[in-house]
Amino acid sequence: MRVVTWNLWWRFGPWEARQKAILSVLRELRPDVVGLQEVWSAGGENQAEWLAGELGLHWAWAASPSPERWQRRIGDASVDVGNAVLSRWPVTERALLELPAPADLADGRTALYARLAAPAHDVPFFTTHLTSAPAASAVRCEQVTALAEFVALHRGDTPFPPVVTGDFNSVPDSDAVRLFGGHKTEPAVPGQVLYDAWAYADPTAPSATWSPENPYAARLLEPPARIDYIHVGPPGPTGEGHVRAVRRAGHGAVDGVWPSDHAAVVADLADVGADAGIDGGS
Repeated sequence: MRVVTWNLWWRFGPWEARQKAILSVLRELRPDVVGLQEVWSAGGENQAEWLAGELGLHWAWAASPSPERWQRRIGDASVDVGNAVLSRWPVTERALLELPAPADLADGRTALYARLAAPAHDVPFFTTHLTSAPAASAVRCEQVTALAEFVALHRGDTPFPPVVTGDFNSVPDSDAVRLFGGHKTEPAVPGQVLYDAWAYADPTAPSATWSPENPYAARLLEPPARIDYIHVGPPGPTGEGHVRAVRRAGHGAVDGVWPSDHAAVVADLADVGADAGIDGGS
């Protein structure tokens, strides 16, 4: 099962040209499930719906409950922003969590849950977008605590582990990422562990999803960082959800246009024990 997470940079920059580049990258990746952040909707059009139609996928979308700060940045109050899920399989359940934030940072960040009716087992899938203020580590810790509780509430009785995607706006050794994972520090939810899929990557592979190599990110003069994640719970009883491979995508121009200010992350997960190569042991 191929999983992608990608922040699409909403309606910033040359968004119409970027949309074609985004589609080109996703079409080449041929994902089974995609978690998307900063997805736009306006005038009866929805970016997730359009992408799903072009790719032949099901889709779920949830608008931010408080888009005003986003809208002021582009001077257009008619454009909504939100998170979305694209899936090869039907979405049978969905739920939305508004993430906690103090008034000065409250801009409607959310987490979207979608239960996917995959052939072998249902997949509990999540995508989210945490606050981006550099000094807001404590806020992100509150947000991942709420997110972890949301995952625990909706993970269900399927043997497939929960898959959590998103832009965490946090580096791998940050308090927020360690708290969310729950195996480098006390977990946000007792007993709940979620592994960073990048732990299975080639250690020599470039990892930054926010990088000055991208002209849209370079303008902020920030150092390169990996801030976009695919987290997966421990594999199921026959290896379901085991991470087979992980890499970046969308980290270059398509016909002269960079698709987004973020690179995407792609992970291939095992569907069943035979695919995972599980044969017992500890």
